[in-house]
Amino acid sequence: MPVSNLSLFLMCVAIWSSTWIAITFQLGNVSAIVSVTYRFLLAALILFVYCRLRRLPLRFRAPQHLALALQGAMMFSLSYLCVYFAEALVVSGLVAVGFSASPLLNMLGVRIAYGTPMSWRVVIGALLGIAGIALIFMPEMGGFTIDPHIALGALYTALAVITSAVGSVVAARNPQRGVPIWQAMAFAMLYGAACSLVIALATGQTIGFDWSPSYVSSLLYLAILGSVAAFAGYLTLLERIGAARAGYIGVMVPIVALLISYLFEGFAWRPQTWVGVGLSVIGNVVILRRA
Repeated sequence: MPVSNLSLFLMCVAIWSSTWIAITFQLGNVSAIVSVTYRFLLAALILFVYCRLRRLPLRFRAPQHLALALQGAMMFSLSYLCVYFAEALVVSGLVAVGFSASPLLNMLGVRIAYGTPMSWRVVIGALLGIAGIALIFMPEMGGFTIDPHIALGALYTALAVITSAVGSVVAARNPQRGVPIWQAMAFAMLYGAACSLVIALATGQTIGFDWSPSYVSSLLYLAILGSVAAFAGYLTLLERIGAARAGYIGVMVPIVALLISYLFEGFAWRPQTWVGVGLSVIGNVVILRRA
């Protein structure tokens, strides 16, 4: 019996909202760069096994691999490295809110790279979303006295969103390059893990492992559910209901992530937070609605 669209939607929101807090259990004894390597190496292995079981073709030309390597380096290495660095400085919910700017940057990226039209509706929605994010971060900045740690966390969040958007722009042309989505994910995650490993070795990071239950369980959660299962549900929704409606997952994830951050990290909801969340949601809805 096929899983309903509502169940898939709720599954994606629940998993992706909670991955932000799960990342905090990866910070500590193991370098963040090494943790990102483990996460996407494990996810890639799972995807390759899945492709083999379904007998999906895995042989591609050098130009296709070059594009997949760029996608992986941006989307599954540099972006997540910045996420992990950001979460060492600010609460996870704020990083999730920062990612609500992704629809704007993705659309702006394909506009610049491929000339895809972008309407005023998208611009207005994006400005509302950015205003909402600024309001949510404003109390954390301490008014006019900016906390250096919060500012650096915000910078890492912005870099994470930008590098993820670059990866999305590259991935947008995978179908035209003849690379189906499952194989693209498998190779991109493998290349992302390889990129993180190279960075770890180049910066002298210790390639260690933490066998504590919290680290191992969060790693399995992030790799299996956060990087494979949620994408599987999202891709299924894309086929069933289209990108516009499936995109509403991105509207709900930051809100739920802030609620989780309130419960587990003591994030304080202020009047600006409510207004900021409202603006961010409205901005995303404006962007995702059909004209």
